[in-house]
Amino acid sequence: MIFFTSDLHLGHEGILKYCHRPFASVEEMNRTLIRNYNAVVTPDDTVYILGDLSYKIPVSEANEMISRLNGHKHLIRGNHDKSYDESLFEEICDYRQIFECGRHFTLMHYPMLEWAKMRNKSIQLHGHSHNEGMEYNLSCKAQGIRRYDVGVDANGYYPVSISTILNFIDMFNHSL
Repeated sequence: MIFFTSDLHLGHEGILKYCHRPFASVEEMNRTLIRNYNAVVTPDDTVYILGDLSYKIPVSEANEMISRLNGHKHLIRGNHDKSYDESLFEEICDYRQIFECGRHFTLMHYPMLEWAKMRNKSIQLHGHSHNEGMEYNLSCKAQGIRRYDVGVDANGYYPVSISTILNFIDMFNHSL
């Protein structure tokens, strides 16, 4: 299975207040995000992490937490990513295009106004925005924009599967 996520901000105490995350401490947030991630992602799954894995912690501490995350991890760098241990990832890049399940996806940390094959039903996946809940994704869908925020804040603090994204984009919108 293929999953997407972003903006875990492991170790970032300020994100609790900034994004109204419902955790009593950064330690509870780290534990919960890692537990939620591993609850849906198996060691054999592929995960595209669209940036901002950690913030304001030593790289060694970030690497230790990243090593506990299941799956074959691909990092699309965000604005807060550091020089993580490259062996923890299949690849590290700034931008990626993939073709899966008969659809073209453009992956970047930031939301884009236009992307490759946009007029041919491609989907742009991103993070960065820290949208709370599904309102942003619903708004994009209502406007006919095939762009989806895979950040943990918008997805109940879990990675989101490719099938969930495709079902969301395609449901009731066969013309998109």
